[in-house]
Amino acid sequence: MPANVDDLTAVVRHALETTRATTVCPFHDEVTIRVGDDAAESHAYERAKRVVRSDGTTWEGEALREEIGRQLAAAADGRCPKCDRTDPRA
Repeated sequence: MPANVDDLTAVVRHALETTRATTVCPFHDEVTIRVGDDAAESHAYERAKRVVRSDGTTWEGEALREEIGRQLAAAADGRCPKCDRTDPRA
C-alpha cells in the first residue's frame, strides 16, 4: 500500500513499481525506467483503482489513466540514460 493513499502521484508510482511496470535505476534513484511490459502496466491500473482513499472513495478511472500515462511518458524507455552513455567522455 502506498504511504499516502490520498496522493494520486504516489498511488500510481506505487502501483507501477510493485507490478514491475517501472523500476528505479539502482545507481540513479532519480531515474525511473519503463520496463515495456503491457500486462504489468494494465495490472498497475487495476491495482491502483482498488486503492481506497482515507475518505472511503476510490480514484476515478480517467484520473488514474491520465496519471499512469504521464508517469510512463516521463520514464526512460528500457534503460537508464545516465548508465547507457555511448560516449565515454560524457
